[in-house]
Amino acid sequence: MDKSLKRMATMQRMQAKGLELFYTKGYYNTSVDDVLKELSMSKGAFYYHFDSKEDFFVQIVQNLLARKVYSTLIEPIEGHDNPILKITQCFEDALETAVHNEMDFGCILSNFLSEFNGRNETIMKHLNDILSIWEVNLVSTLQKGKFNGHLDRHVDCEAVATYLMSSYIGVRTLMAGIAPSARKYRFMSQLKQYFKLIEAKQITA
Repeated sequence: MDKSLKRMATMQRMQAKGLELFYTKGYYNTSVDDVLKELSMSKGAFYYHFDSKEDFFVQIVQNLLARKVYSTLIEPIEGHDNPILKITQCFEDALETAVHNEMDFGCILSNFLSEFNGRNETIMKHLNDILSIWEVNLVSTLQKGKFNGHLDRHVDCEAVATYLMSSYIGVRTLMAGIAPSARKYRFMSQLKQYFKLIEAKQITA
């Protein structure tokens, strides 16, 4: 295998294991030694690829977490005329995946935002960048839906995006506790009712 490809494969394996441990135990409760023990690697190998634990985590955020949020919550709703249908299906799929996740500790992005808030500005900036991309995507999708006549013309797209993000993060937090399937079902039922309130009303003759 080419040296650069081998190094890339090694870094990806390290980052995947790092993300798993940081999500499970938290960043501050996980040491570099914990990661290396799981991978049966030396400290020399770690510092050959990464400058520090913080650098390791930042690369995880940029390479894995950003991609995860994009593929789960952003890409599924891009480029579609009717945001109500696509956002509903997007949340349905994401929450159903969480229901069947045996290692569920809540919304991964939200967990890290809470852990680093007030403790590490550098990492917070990278996490907030992901949050901002999600928000911008939701707003633009909702605005397109309003322009195409699917949402009521008085809808505040920025406010709806804030509500959708906070409610999704909230239910994911609750689902990490008991009865995740039931909580998902109740949440989705109310989300559909909410969308009925803001969708464009069909005028009948």
